[in-house]
Amino acid sequence: MPTVYVTRKAHFNAAHRLHNPEKSDDWNRETFGKCNSSNWHGHNYELDVTVAGEPDPETGFVVDLADLKQVIRDRVEEPLDHKNLNLDVPFLKGRMTSTETLAIAIWEQLQDAIPGSGRLYELVLRETPNNSVVYRGE
Repeated sequence: MPTVYVTRKAHFNAAHRLHNPEKSDDWNRETFGKCNSSNWHGHNYELDVTVAGEPDPETGFVVDLADLKQVIRDRVEEPLDHKNLNLDVPFLKGRMTSTETLAIAIWEQLQDAIPGSGRLYELVLRETPNNSVVYRGE
């Protein structure tokens, strides 16, 4: 059977601050600019979760999209939506909250929870319409 790639879209809104506490305030301001604001800033994140696999001969599905939707809701949207990524999300504690690091953390939340026989293949996380990160679990 051929491999098929199935993608489910999701979104969440969250605030964060890019700040490395091991560096000076000047370094943080120079490195992160507006993203270092002590008053935080937010994004309307868009997430594409792609699962790869062979279609089940009985259903034709690589993954039941209703089941995938629930996993994404439980493990990504609910923990992150309308939260402060630096303060409110246990799986981000002690991590930089860049889009790159956030994509890796989301992967970690999803990788062992994909329903059916498909496997997590790729995440695309958009911080803005112009800025995105692609992560494939490398």
